[in-house]
Amino acid sequence: MSSTRAHWPALWSALTAALTALAACTAPDGSAGPERTAPAPAVTPAPAVTAALRQAERSTDRAASSYVESTTTLGSSLSMTARGTLAWHGPLTGTLRIRYTGGSTADTMRRLGTTSMEARYLPDAYYARMGEVFAGRTDGRHWIRYAYDDLERLAGSSGADLADRMRDTAPHTSVKRLLASSDVRRVGEETVRGTRTTHYSGTVPGEGAHAQTVEIWVDDRDLLVKKVEKGRTATGALTQTAFYRDYGVGVTVSKPPAGDTADLGELLGSEPGS
Repeated sequence: MSSTRAHWPALWSALTAALTALAACTAPDGSAGPERTAPAPAVTPAPAVTAALRQAERSTDRAASSYVESTTTLGSSLSMTARGTLAWHGPLTGTLRIRYTGGSTADTMRRLGTTSMEARYLPDAYYARMGEVFAGRTDGRHWIRYAYDDLERLAGSSGADLADRMRDTAPHTSVKRLLASSDVRRVGEETVRGTRTTHYSGTVPGEGAHAQTVEIWVDDRDLLVKKVEKGRTATGALTQTAFYRDYGVGVTVSKPPAGDTADLGELLGSEPGS
């Protein structure tokens, strides 16, 4: 495999961009890619708004699983869609089908023979199934295993931050973030995909003058139906829109076969603990 290691830096950059796009809009503190704008003036939310959001956070958290559909754009580097089921009763688990639809990262992935892939979240790691071109460079193995501990070791503080966000992508996280907003407000009632919802919006401050916009739509069962998060990163504007349905759906995820899986550290020539 050493003869193909020259390919891995480009692959690592492309896959890290994809992982960042998946996770960036769910950073708990709003620090991932916020838009550089003047901070909104501090406003005390109306008690009714705060109470409604707290109930939505509790209800969505207790639902423990859902089907999700999302679209993400990250400047000119990436646009992608993701669909599948996630469960968050305990460590995040689930399976998503991801399709790269545009941008320079998508072009890199296309050259590697992968325009779409299956992603599996397990308690210890994130697994991504690549295409046949990738397998041809990894002794026939189709899966990459991103152990969360390896991300932290291989990429330092940025990897630790990414690992934390990857493990914290449950929908109630967006509600929690909005509760911390200084200017959260009730926008009004709207129909989303045939469901009557209440729309809330606010900005989440980060470092300095940074801010990120968070919008959510909550149904009459206090469950999150839709969320939109917008910000800015060094690579460009970041927008993620997600829809949630089928709360409580059964989620079963199995670990890919060990013989068909390559560890990230191995691909980069840096074995864990070396």
